[in-house]
Amino acid sequence: MNIPKSEEYIVIKALEDGVTIIGLTRGQQTKFHHTEKLDAGEVMVAQFTEHTSAIKIRGKAELMTKHGSVESE
Repeated sequence: MNIPKSEEYIVIKALEDGVTIIGLTRGQQTKFHHTEKLDAGEVMVAQFTEHTSAIKIRGKAELMTKHGSVESE
């Protein structure tokens, strides 16, 4: 299956220690496939791929996309 990669990036900035970022798979069953932990001030740049269809964030973080910014609580 040839799924085009997204060229849109998501910037995630941790606003507290222990922010968890979880990548979720595509397909008939959604599963966790990757986890990262960030401490306050750390930044991660994420992208949707042929393997990643969703990203879940636990903890206080600022999310920045071309569509705007939002904070998780």
